[in-house]
Amino acid sequence: MTKVITGKVRMSYANVFEPKSINGSEPKFSVSLIIPKEDKTTIEKINKAIEQAKKEGISKLGGKIPANLKTPLRDGDVDRPDDTAYANSYFINANSTIRPGIVDENLQPIINPQELYSGCYGRASLVFFAYNAQGNKGIACGLQNLQKLEEGQPLGGRARAEDDFSMDNILG
Repeated sequence: MTKVITGKVRMSYANVFEPKSINGSEPKFSVSLIIPKEDKTTIEKINKAIEQAKKEGISKLGGKIPANLKTPLRDGDVDRPDDTAYANSYFINANSTIRPGIVDENLQPIINPQELYSGCYGRASLVFFAYNAQGNKGIACGLQNLQKLEEGQPLGGRARAEDDFSMDNILG
C-alpha cells in the first residue's frame, strides 16, 4: 500500500468518531477530503499513489488494468457542481473499519467529537490499494489518521453557537 500525507484540506461528511453504515453495509469511519485545485503537491502525491496502487494490485485487477477502473480522486466542479464547498477543488472519500487516530496541530489527541467536524481544516494520512469486489474493480482510499489544523465554517447547514450568538448577530 502507498501512503500519502495531504496538505491542508477541508473535511466534509466527517464520520470519524463512530462508524456509520451506508445502505446496510459494514459500518465504517469515513471522511470526504476537499483539496483545493491549487494544491498541486497533494494532488500529485495522490495521483502517484493511485498509479503505484494500480501496479501493486495488477493481480487483483485480473492481470491488466481495465479501461473503466474506478479511482478515488474526483473533481468537485464536475461531480458536485451545486455544492459551493467543493468548487474549484478535487475531493477524495476515505474510509476504514478501524477508527483513525485524530490529533490537533500540537499532536495532542482529540477525543471530543465536537472538535473535529465537517467544515474544519486539517491533514490526512491515506493509503491507496486495488480492489476487485462484486464485479467492481478500482483503487480505494483507506483512512489512516487525521490532524486538525484550524476551524472552519461548519458544512451541512448547521451554524456554530459562537457565530449565532456573536455580538454582530445579537445587535443586528
